[in-house]
Amino acid sequence: MPSGAGSTSPKPYNEALEEALAKKETLVSPERKTALRSLLRYGSYKPAGRAKPSSEYLLQSLLENDFPQVNYFVDSINLVSLVSAYPISIIDTDKAGEELLIRRGVDGEHYVFNQGGQSIDLKDLLCVCRKSGEDWLPTATPVRDSMATKLFPGASRALAFIYAPSGVEGRDLEAACEQLTGYLAKASASAEWSIL
Repeated sequence: MPSGAGSTSPKPYNEALEEALAKKETLVSPERKTALRSLLRYGSYKPAGRAKPSSEYLLQSLLENDFPQVNYFVDSINLVSLVSAYPISIIDTDKAGEELLIRRGVDGEHYVFNQGGQSIDLKDLLCVCRKSGEDWLPTATPVRDSMATKLFPGASRALAFIYAPSGVEGRDLEAACEQLTGYLAKASASAEWSIL
């Protein structure tokens, strides 16, 4: 299990964003897009339309000159997700707790993902779950994250999940981890990564 502490200095945020904009549609290869959708495709879950990986939304936003800017932590994650094409979740660990489980969603599971109260059906979708009593409640996915554990100003601890396929299309996962921890280490006491 490789691990590191953000030893590689990433490109400045604005420079990396400008480079991504210059590449436009060529930023993500068709092979990477297919591999990521295959990672999500399982059972009844079809990663298309509103159910596509979050990284595809970011690329669409970039092409429409509407790339989101929220706060330094979320912006850093969005940038790394954009340039790597890997979907990335971030959760507030003070809200989620330390016990986490990764599994597929089951029939009937859903959570609210925005302030408007919209929810996502989680059946067969890859989920990060938090412990609640005897239950495991989904709280993050490669598509949208739950409002229950989203990172807001004032948060002191966070955990990010980079969803990458195995094989050749996951070859630069370590580089994405280094880039992300490089950004986050600039604004926090520590930032580390590991690959599961």
